[in-house]
Amino acid sequence: MAWGLADAARARALGWLAPLLVTLVAAALRLTNLGHPHEIMFDETYYVKDAWSLWNLGYEGKWGDGADAALPRGDDSAMQTAGSYVVHPPLGKWIIALGMALLGPGSSVGWRLTTAVLGSLTVLVLYLVALHLTRSRVFATIAGGLLAVDGLGIVLSRIALLDGALTFFILLGFLFVLLDRDRSLPLLDARIVAQRRADADDAPVRLIGPVLWSRPWLIAAGVALGAASAVKWSGLYALAVFGLYVVVSDALARRRASVPLWPSDAVLRQGPVSFVLLVGPALLTYVVAWTGWLVTSGGYDRGVAANPLVALWKYHESMYGFHIGLATPHAYASPAWQWPLLLRPTAIWVGSAPADCGTDHCIAVISSVPNPLIWYGGVIAAVYLLYRFVRGLVDRTPVGPLHTVALVGLLATYVPWLLVPHRTIFQFYTIVMLPFVVLALTVALRDLAGRRSDPLHRRKAGQRTVAVYLVAVVLVSAFFYPVWTGMSVPYPFWLVHNWLPGWI
Repeated sequence: MAWGLADAARARALGWLAPLLVTLVAAALRLTNLGHPHEIMFDETYYVKDAWSLWNLGYEGKWGDGADAALPRGDDSAMQTAGSYVVHPPLGKWIIALGMALLGPGSSVGWRLTTAVLGSLTVLVLYLVALHLTRSRVFATIAGGLLAVDGLGIVLSRIALLDGALTFFILLGFLFVLLDRDRSLPLLDARIVAQRRADADDAPVRLIGPVLWSRPWLIAAGVALGAASAVKWSGLYALAVFGLYVVVSDALARRRASVPLWPSDAVLRQGPVSFVLLVGPALLTYVVAWTGWLVTSGGYDRGVAANPLVALWKYHESMYGFHIGLATPHAYASPAWQWPLLLRPTAIWVGSAPADCGTDHCIAVISSVPNPLIWYGGVIAAVYLLYRFVRGLVDRTPVGPLHTVALVGLLATYVPWLLVPHRTIFQFYTIVMLPFVVLALTVALRDLAGRRSDPLHRRKAGQRTVAVYLVAVVLVSAFFYPVWTGMSVPYPFWLVHNWLPGWI
């Protein structure tokens, strides 16, 4: 007995080895030389200063002239107590503030530390999602490894923006939704079986199934997706889409259990309960994120109404007006239809290279271009999964969660942006899509590698192809790493990284 327990403990420990290693790789790529450049770059000009004023004032304050140059020296004297008009909720900035509080306002490592930690943990969460779907530690490791070495994931983890935190919370909420589905659907089946056994043989057939209130993973998903929405409003898209996915999953489960009125049962009876369990915690989490603004008096428009919640609502009306009207031209703007083609990645930073770089002309840049093999491979994989889904509908053959779940994630993180073609948006927003692109790619690679029922020669050929592809991915990431981290490189070396005209 003791030997059996020891073996089980050893197996559990070994089971965590792969996810820990892939997370450590991600952390190393994201934390190494994190403080470079030691200056406020790109949109850090908003979020670093907002984060520090949040930490000190409880709300985002205005800053005087010269703040961007002074803050890297640890000088925060330009911070003012007057409230600043901001258009994103505060949670992501509170997260940035934690690192600044730990290492000081003048530490560029402190600005970016928590974002880098969340970027590394996102790799671990994707591993768990892939393991949950594929039931394969090998392909879960592949999924985590692909995200760990991808340039978009690396760059957005090494800069104090909101999108990395948004990605983490959306993916975490997605994992919780999957865990809820796997817990609640067997519970539903068991309750229906118990109902039928309890009924008398001559009793009429029940037209409805049970309503499930005990769904702790759905509540956890609500908290995570509420946190995502408290970082950026685009988290609301994920909340809506994943909520619909919960209702559809419930409906299909009742259909499989032969509940006669399964559509109305899922929508009209279980649906409101699921809404309360998911949206209630999300709303509470969102409002709690605004606590600093609510309990202080200096925030922008805080005094517009005596009731702080009414004032918050009016402030949100103003924020909404800003977002729907944002159409300012920008050199790196990229509408959502361009994103799959990777036509216009964002140049995050271009710095001056040291004079002693060893050649006549050097350059140091940080570009948000992802690993092209991962990105284009993932886009092709998503098209493949969409084809399988449509073919399943036409042939009336069921397509399992393995081949549909990534599409749900892409529906939540990509399709809404296609509906606002006039808005100024950027390619780096695709960081939120990236885990689902990688998940689609992982499922496609799993299919390519073959199943146990396939002939041996088919499996060997598929596995060799997957192995060659993964080696090529790692080599391409090594090639691009200097332009993801702002290393000083010869100008011709930088030029060969610009595979398309829009990459410059």
